[in-house]
Amino acid sequence: MAVPRTRPGNYPSILSYGFRPFFLLGSLYAGLTILFWLPLLYGHLETSSVFSPVDWHVHEMLFGYPAAIVTGFLLTAIPNWTGRLPVQGLPLLALVLLWFAGRAAVFFSAETGWLAAAVIDCAFLLAVAGAAATEIVAGRNWRNLKVLAPVLVLLAANMIFHAEAHFEDISDIGRRLGIGAAVVLITIIGGRIIPSFTRNWLVRENPGRLPAPFGRFDAATIVTSALALALWSLLPERTETGLALLVSAALNAFRLSRWAGDRTSGDPLVLILHVAYAFVPLGMLLAALPNLMPGTVAPAAGIHAFGVGAIGTMTLAVMVRATLGHTGRQLRAGKAGCFVFVAILVAAAARIAQALGVPGDWLIHLAACAWVAAFLGFAVLYGGMLLLRGSRVAPPTSGAKIQAVSTADTPADRLRLRNERAAWMI
Repeated sequence: MAVPRTRPGNYPSILSYGFRPFFLLGSLYAGLTILFWLPLLYGHLETSSVFSPVDWHVHEMLFGYPAAIVTGFLLTAIPNWTGRLPVQGLPLLALVLLWFAGRAAVFFSAETGWLAAAVIDCAFLLAVAGAAATEIVAGRNWRNLKVLAPVLVLLAANMIFHAEAHFEDISDIGRRLGIGAAVVLITIIGGRIIPSFTRNWLVRENPGRLPAPFGRFDAATIVTSALALALWSLLPERTETGLALLVSAALNAFRLSRWAGDRTSGDPLVLILHVAYAFVPLGMLLAALPNLMPGTVAPAAGIHAFGVGAIGTMTLAVMVRATLGHTGRQLRAGKAGCFVFVAILVAAAARIAQALGVPGDWLIHLAACAWVAAFLGFAVLYGGMLLLRGSRVAPPTSGAKIQAVSTADTPADRLRLRNERAAWMI
């Protein structure tokens, strides 16, 4: 298929496409932040932030590293949706520097003041939403404007988080709203790419039952999930909220079952997407139980099923697949991908188990070590692909689209890469 070209320029390869800097920096930041978090938790280190240690940790796990990964995904997917050139070069560098500025402003907010830190930090998501909207509107790709809704909610959650931390000394609505926005984004984007990637692999490798196409049931599930998570954000202790989350958990579990994930055990790159999505209904179930059966499950269980499970696993699954596909490599997990996937699943299982009451601080330490291994492992194992170009692009023409010249060696590989790029046409 025709894919957008990159504009020639005097900039390094890492600034040629949005996924390159943001996947690399996001993975490094996710791993290094948790390395810093445990000594911070036990009082051996401290920040210069106006946030409490817990609030700083929560904030960076919601609005620091995930914002970078979401940006990398959007800046890579939008050119495929619109046929326009990707954001690259100096505009991309400006976004990267703005993300860096937000991380520094939050960390040193005791010196800069909470309001200045909030403005600098929130400016990044506002700029990302503006850049994405500009490209989608310019490409007249109106149907994909819906992807911006969770991004704008994430921005609003970040603003609320800063205000709550300053005026009430605790983040409450902001953290749940941020989690909810990220989970809704997974239901929207995951609900498109998971069945699409699964169908591509099954048609080629394991003919038979295929994923159900996107339909009214999927749309209803997304809307119901968004409403349930909105109730959870604003009215977390109501029985009605628990019931809404329980219904959403059932709908998402049934939705996942329609995607033929049980037939994908032969390809870890596809299977991990289904596993990552499974944490969405699990998180909703665990978030519902404290309301429906008080005292049985701690609220932290649902939060970490969403955060470490759904968000952590899905971001790594998308980063590995996109890095391989968009740098012209074969779509095979290999030992590197399997290591990263196993590590993040260990982190999720350990953190959820600890939140469910399994005794011992060792589970927190295991979860932290596994998380660091997963994200820093991604940076080490895939960083070279992100820093160096992995495919050749034909010289620019006057048209809006151009045929990519892949480094794939065989017609089958080239067909596979074309199908992979087609799957990004959400």
